[in-house]
Amino acid sequence: MANLNSLKRTGERAYRRVGRGQSSTKGKQSGRGGKGQTARAGNKRRPEMRDIIKKLPKRRGYGKNRARTVDPTKHNIFAISLSRLDKSFENGAEITLKTLIEQGVIGRRQTAKIVGGETTKKFTISGCATTASARAAIEKAGGTIVQDK
Repeated sequence: MANLNSLKRTGERAYRRVGRGQSSTKGKQSGRGGKGQTARAGNKRRPEMRDIIKKLPKRRGYGKNRARTVDPTKHNIFAISLSRLDKSFENGAEITLKTLIEQGVIGRRQTAKIVGGETTKKFTISGCATTASARAAIEKAGGTIVQDK
């Protein structure tokens, strides 16, 4: 028994230009649906959502490029002068990030870097970055800087 998929064409198909005019043999409206704007040549309508999106205000830094510049896991580095440490801590105090947070010198999500200034107190500093001038002033006053690794 012959199946449809095994049948061979015996002749060529008739050539017919499709989609021209409104002849009954060529599809009446030529695949353009009914009358109106969509049936005419040059029909290019802008999507409605585009107009809505274009009216929204731009918020700089809160879009597709935000991830390149903003890293929420990274702590903010806060510069602390030696004169401020003089006011906040007593002589011989050990200064760490934890003690700076407890004293209210820096916030919880911040790291500290001690910058230059004048001090007469002996401080033991650990876990904080220091500048060269701050290191010299601390060592001149008799303090020490411990590098945590």
